[in-house]
Amino acid sequence: MPAKPHKGTRMKPNSIALLTLGVSLLALSANGQDRLTREEYIQKYKSLAVEEMEVYGIPASITMAQALLESDNGNGRLAREGNNHFGIKCKSTWTGATISHDDDAKGECFRKYPSVEASFNDHSEFLDKSARYQDLFKLDPMDYKGWAYGLKQAGYATNPAYAELLIKIIEDNQLYHLDRGEEIAPPIMGTPATEEPQQLVAETEQKPKEVVDVDNYSVAVTGQGGQHTVYHNNGSEFTTARPGDTYATIASEFGLTVKKLLKYNDETTVPALRPGEMVYLRPKGKRSENGKLIHVAKEGETLHSISQTYGIRLKNLCNMNRRTPDSEVKAGQQIRLM
Repeated sequence: MPAKPHKGTRMKPNSIALLTLGVSLLALSANGQDRLTREEYIQKYKSLAVEEMEVYGIPASITMAQALLESDNGNGRLAREGNNHFGIKCKSTWTGATISHDDDAKGECFRKYPSVEASFNDHSEFLDKSARYQDLFKLDPMDYKGWAYGLKQAGYATNPAYAELLIKIIEDNQLYHLDRGEEIAPPIMGTPATEEPQQLVAETEQKPKEVVDVDNYSVAVTGQGGQHTVYHNNGSEFTTARPGDTYATIASEFGLTVKKLLKYNDETTVPALRPGEMVYLRPKGKRSENGKLIHVAKEGETLHSISQTYGIRLKNLCNMNRRTPDSEVKAGQQIRLM
């Protein structure tokens, strides 16, 4: 007689179906079906790139292209587990959280952030405070190609084609529209982004143009912000300090952070405010837009005070005059404004 077959445990049909479904779901995940697409990443994080551009002057197209490339559209391990979207390593000055990752060598130290926003901000700070990237800030803010080649030349990445990769990402996805304050419409049914994006209208552009006499310094009121009057100068908005005001109280009233307010006003520390002192609520301009080419310095003025009077970013004013922020200004000296 033939031997009886071994009586093993048989799976019920329902169990087999559940197991099959589980395997299928795992396969889908492994095949990347839950990954962010490039278009999804751009729509999700483009506002962060634009915000950093407004504060630091780094083209939003460059920031977004670097993030897309370095983070694999947000799907890389550093981005998923460490919110590190720019591949920034720890360096000797980093005191925050870290994550180990194999890159040029095994187990290298990379920065770990509490949020994606913190990663974008640290990327801007990293470029802004590193001496080797300072020449980039002298470029036209629309010159994304110059920034791409400059980043490669300054040693941001070891890939010899790094600049070309950034430029291709920018042009394939029309990220240069972000530099111009224009919207990138999300693609429909997988088609490329629209060729005629809708123009973003900034809040200040909806208000009457400022009336500015740059010699006698007078401005027209454009609105109110709680207890403080809001003024308009050189395309930006500012208020004036009242007795008892601090950067913290003004930041709170206008829904800003102290850090951002200090950046708008080119302050590296938190100074005491004098009554009547100008406090900008938005980024200042890169040059004078009021038709004034030259300012003749008065006794006691500094490059910082001149940058506040004309609503020009201190870094841009220094670059135009080939000076540093702490350079002495003498009465009668001519200071370029554009």
